[in-house]
Formats: sequence, C-alpha cells, structure tokens
Amino acid sequence: MTSPAEQLLPGTRRALLHRVATAQAEGRAPSLVAAVQRQGQIVWDGSRSCVDGHAPDSDTQFRIGSLTKTFTAVLVLRLRDEGLLDLADPLEKHLPGTGAGEVTLHQLLGHSAGLGAETTAPWWERTPGSLRPTLADVLGEQIAMHPPGHRHHYSNPGYTLLGSLVEAVRGASWEEVLRREVLKPLGMHRTSPRPQAPHAGGWAVHPWADALLPEPAEDLGLMAPAGQLWSTTADLLRFAAFLAEGDDRVLAAASVEEMKQPSTPPEPGDWDGNYGLGLQLIRRKGRTFIGHTGSLPGFLAALWVSAEDDVAAVVLVNATSGLPIGEVAADLVDIVAEAEPRIPEPWRPLPEVDAELLALTGPWYWATRANVLRLTADRGLELRPVNGQGRGARFTARPDGTWVGLDGYYAGETLRIVRNDDGTVNHLDLGSFVFTREPYDPAAAVPGGVDEEGWRGLGD
Repeated sequence: MTSPAEQLLPGTRRALLHRVATAQAEGRAPSLVAAVQRQGQIVWDGSRSCVDGHAPDSDTQFRIGSLTKTFTAVLVLRLRDEGLLDLADPLEKHLPGTGAGEVTLHQLLGHSAGLGAETTAPWWERTPGSLRPTLADVLGEQIAMHPPGHRHHYSNPGYTLLGSLVEAVRGASWEEVLRREVLKPLGMHRTSPRPQAPHAGGWAVHPWADALLPEPAEDLGLMAPAGQLWSTTADLLRFAAFLAEGDDRVLAAASVEEMKQPSTPPEPGDWDGNYGLGLQLIRRKGRTFIGHTGSLPGFLAALWVSAEDDVAAVVLVNATSGLPIGEVAADLVDIVAEAEPRIPEPWRPLPEVDAELLALTGPWYWATRANVLRLTADRGLELRPVNGQGRGARFTARPDGTWVGLDGYYAGETLRIVRNDDGTVNHLDLGSFVFTREPYDPAAAVPGGVDEEGWRGLGD
C-alpha cells in the first residue's frame, strides 16, 4: 500500500509550491517555509528564499509568536484534568496578589477576562523581559479594560498570568514544565524558548522599498508564555496531529475537544470565527479551521488544522509584516482538500448491538416536528431532524442510564427514557421536551394533554 505522501498528485504539489512562491514574492519575505500534513503524515514541504541556495527546510527554527499561547493553554488544561484546579476558579485562588484575581481561568484562556491587550510601555515584543521583572510591571495600573466575561478582548498579559499560574501550581518554571509535559512526549525536540541552530534571523522589510532591517530577538521574560517559542514546520505538524486527535500522554481527546469550543461570542466584524481555549477557530469557504497565528518583530507564523479533511498546514516567515500568513496556511489546506478529497473509511457495522437501544431507534416527534434517532458506537445516540431543519445533537451514555448532549442546542442537556409501569417506553424527555412515537401521541405524557377527538380534517 502506498503512503499518503506517495499519493499526493504532481498537480497538487505544484499548486502548493505556486502558492508559497507567490506569497513569498508578493509579500516580499526574506524566506518562507511551509509544510502540509495529511492522515498524520507530512505529504509536502517547500520553501522560498531571497538568497539562492539558502532556503530554509523543515528543521529550520522560526519564532512562532502567539502560537505559544496554545501550548500554555494545554498546560493549564493538564492541571485541570489532574484535579489541581477548576477553570471556574478565580485566579486569586492559585496566584494571589496580581490585582486581577477576580477573573477566572476560563476567562483568561478565552481572552474574555477584560484585561488589556498589551503590557505597559515600552513595547514588550521588542524590548527585554528584564524591563518587566514582576507581574505588576506587566499589568500596570489600568488592569481591567472591560468587565470580566462580557466580551472577547485579546490579551497578551492574560497569558503571562496563566504561565505564572502554571509555575505556581507545578513549582517549576514554565519552560521546564512545557518541555517535560508537552514537547518531550510529542517528540518536539526542535521547539525551544530560545533559538537553536539552524534558525532564521528576523527581518523588517521597508514598506516602500526593497530594503531590509534586522529585528532584535529579545527574551520576553514573564511574557514568554504569550509568545516566546521557536519551532520548525516538522515539529509544529506533530503538534497539529495532537490538536486533531489528542494524545493521552499530554491531554486526552475530550479535553482537546473542549479547547475547540467557542468560549465567547466573536467581536462583530473582526473575523469569521471565534476563540476557544488557547485556539483560534475560523470558518472559511465552508471549512472549519482550528489552530493559531503568531507574530513577533521579524517573524510570522500560522498553523491550521481541518479535522473534517484530516489536513493540516504550517507556514513560517521571517518578516515583521507584509504577508497574510493565516490566509496562506489556510490556502494550503484548501488546495489539498479540494484537489484530493479525503477518502472516507469503509462502512462497518457495530461490533455488537444492544437490543434495548436498537428498539429506541427510528422516528420520534417533538410536537409535530419529525426527528430520527440513530444508534452510534459506544452506546451513543444521535437525534437529528428529518428535514435537516431544527435542533439535533449527539449524546453519550452516562452510568445512570441517561445520556448527555455533546453539541448544538442540547449540549450538556440530559436525555431520559420515560417508561410506563409495564416497562414499555412512553416517551423521551430531553431537557423537558417530550418526544413521542407519533405526533402528539395520546398514549404519551404530552404536556398540556391531547384533544380527545384527535386529528381532524377541515370539515370535521
């Protein structure tokens, strides 16, 4: 059997190269490196450079800026999964004395804590972290810009607080915890807080002339959890595979899925998407992407994963601006997904069937709205409207014989089977909504009752 890399068509490979070549030329980037992964394997990588014979490769480090935040979020979720904290906890419970102690960890992760977008002056991305030795130096006097929980407001200092939280709970530096708990288990040996050769140098390109200016590469100090990391396309695609499916050595799939759920409504007109817990979520050309973009003076980075297509892309550039890095990475995913659509897995029957659950499948009616209940794997159920219009959800079994909604309108709601005295099913109760086998079944416990004369025609 051929590998996914061998199956990538020449036309697709050329389209990918054309896209990054165009991006580097039009964006006037000193160098650009990109890679695409499908089905967990790298299927293409390419690069362009302004210096002949010195193009970067998949092992060349670039600074990844705010992509670092996703790693920090993973560390916080690990602490939650170990029972060391709750995302509803106020920061003060674990990190006292910050002046922002009333905000919750969930709000910090999703940028809804109302904190300022940047630190106090001077510009933190271009100055040494030693200028901000304490959290007070990071946050300044005006800590709150908005009431906590009211709106999405991207906050770099918010992730400094989360990094300091990790250090306080673990009793070790953010760098050490990250290396031990995420980078090492995932095999990301070329991801580090400081550059390791071979690495690219950061450049600014003059906006009105083809001229270069070197950018400083400062150690960000306390701001490191918001944007310090350097990485490679090969390492970031390992991280992309983790974001797609989880890895029990680092974070279970259920917790990774939690990161992908919108944490607050998006800002109007800002972008077609939302923010989860350390992850950007965008909807583009009918495709959902999860990942993050990043920038620091001299560098741009983007990582996007399309779970539906099982395709991920990374693009790294050593320029301060001039190139729509997020669009380029999304275009690479689009090229592969559209030119070579994912081949679905073969249909297979369930390994075993629960006869009691099987008897529940088929049509159910909420008032007059027709729905169908299907049996899925692991004692799961799926309820969908027959005509595609209305509310639907997937449900997973609980030990007490009920099911809990996993998505959509019914996420977190409880589905119960209500039985008659003889054990037969009377109706399904879903968050107080009654689903019956017939529209307004007179034999079921329909709220308000059913007219005794039943259904009738116009002349009846």
